[in-house]
Amino acid sequence: MLDVEGFILVGGASRRMGRDKAMLSLGNEPLVVHLARELSGITTRVRAVGQIIGRDSWPADLESIPDLHKQWGALGGIHTALNACHAGSAAIVACDLPFVSKLLLKRLTEIASCEASRDAIVPIQSDFRPQPLCALYRRLPCLEQAERLITAGEHTPRALLQLVNTRWVPFEEIQDLPNSGDFFFNVNTPADFEQAQQLFQSRAL
Repeated sequence: MLDVEGFILVGGASRRMGRDKAMLSLGNEPLVVHLARELSGITTRVRAVGQIIGRDSWPADLESIPDLHKQWGALGGIHTALNACHAGSAAIVACDLPFVSKLLLKRLTEIASCEASRDAIVPIQSDFRPQPLCALYRRLPCLEQAERLITAGEHTPRALLQLVNTRWVPFEEIQDLPNSGDFFFNVNTPADFEQAQQLFQSRAL
């Protein structure tokens, strides 16, 4: 079994949403709690990375780690997760991807286990865009390159993926999983969140 820890990136400014995305609720459960449960399907340790806006309402049993580089975006969050990781690999998911499932995460870990030479396992969305914020990263090689990139002023995860041995996972390799069409639905605005609520409710019927 792959030695992996789970991390949820919660450090975005949420400017377009206007409130903390991590604590938005679907079915009376905050997104960060839902994602922690999905990640627990592949690891026994899950932590959040980034600034916690609503500390008073934060789940008491979910440890959080402050960003090492403030306002550095997604690459900064990935770097912080890798720096804090004690396992060989880190499963990193953004808090605004509410439909990421444990079955998807298990599929990614299965690929990682079969292709041990790979440094990152990154799915490709149905629109052919890579999704580095629902991916597996091997700690040592990815941490080393992330540190170099941040020192050079780089902010994008894609720059990291170009430097390490990345296994791109075409959507065809995950589309057989239940609800695969919604895996990478991104909640950035109130309209996105309303659509996510509708999707969630339709699944409950």
